[in-house]
Amino acid sequence: MGDTFIRHIELLGYEKRFFPSQHYVYMFLVKWNDLSEKLVYRRFTEIYEFHKALKDMFPIESGDINPENRIIPHLPAPKWFDGQRSTQNRQGTLAEYCYTLVNLPHKISRCGHVVSFFKVRPDDTSPVTDSQMKKPEVFLLPKDSKKNPTDITGPIVLQTYRVIADYEKSSRSEMALKTGEMVDVVEKSESGWWFCQLKDKRGWVPAAYLEPIDGPDESEEQEPNYAGELYIVQKSYTAIEEDELTLKEGDTIEVIHKLLDGWWVIRKDEATGFYPSMYLQKSGENSPVKSELRNRSAPPRRSTIRNVKSIHKQSRKQISQETYRRNSRKYIQSRRNMKGNFKEKANIIIEKNEQEENRSKAQPAVPPRPSKDLIMNRCTESTRRKIL
Repeated sequence: MGDTFIRHIELLGYEKRFFPSQHYVYMFLVKWNDLSEKLVYRRFTEIYEFHKALKDMFPIESGDINPENRIIPHLPAPKWFDGQRSTQNRQGTLAEYCYTLVNLPHKISRCGHVVSFFKVRPDDTSPVTDSQMKKPEVFLLPKDSKKNPTDITGPIVLQTYRVIADYEKSSRSEMALKTGEMVDVVEKSESGWWFCQLKDKRGWVPAAYLEPIDGPDESEEQEPNYAGELYIVQKSYTAIEEDELTLKEGDTIEVIHKLLDGWWVIRKDEATGFYPSMYLQKSGENSPVKSELRNRSAPPRRSTIRNVKSIHKQSRKQISQETYRRNSRKYIQSRRNMKGNFKEKANIIIEKNEQEENRSKAQPAVPPRPSKDLIMNRCTESTRRKIL
């Protein structure tokens, strides 16, 4: 795997917040090279400080030495007081800035400063709020405000998906769906729950109930990775279907295929099967499990949605569990063979080292005793007396 970098940044709109005091944050959908998409929130003052630091890091490209060499885009300084009007009017400039930023040479667009600024922070997923105060107000960029598609300063339109089956919501945070409706996707979560909007309605819906209006979305899913990524089970699950696995909290497993509907193909020893991704946490990450995870059920699997007209049923390529098992076993066997060869080579090296060490420890040969004539001619008087 190569270094992490950003493929695209979309400005979705802004939020008006009231805690700890009234302020505005911009919403960005950040698309990463591993095909994940994360929603982050940033104040304009933060963005401007990031911009100033980026200019200091690249003085030539920012035009500090020669203005003709500038390729880093301009960004106006924040006003003394940023109200809702200035926040709204600045969206076109920010959209253009983000577009230009990710298309700069890799030494800038993929540098650690850019990557770290747009990474998800704890307050992006769980913003600090006060239940006694007014809830944040969300202002998304409307589709009808889009300008010419070639005009990068225009508002960015969210992805539109078609609902392939009716869905009844089971909690207040979800949104009910009707077959044939068109929804805009604001955030795609790896858990298989996507945050969508439809006119004045917003809420979480299962990704399995949605399909892109132009064609199947296999290209959005990563290819299977039989090397596997280590994850820890955060919540137990008992298999319902034959191709699922039953695991206990604390089990260590390997993820070999991440699917958009939130049901990942995992490997436990030599067994493979589906498991809800929202019950897994990457090994080495210490983020606490959200309390709502304990009380929330996994989203429906895409294979359980009954709609023969869905383009997923017509052209979606399916990988059988037998294929997963077969390829996984091949990888495990090759990994064992590599370990065996490495161990064998290591043993040979150790054996050679021991032989060389033994040779170096061998006793030196005892020199022959000198003859009587040699002693009489070369030794001292006291030595000569001893042999007389």
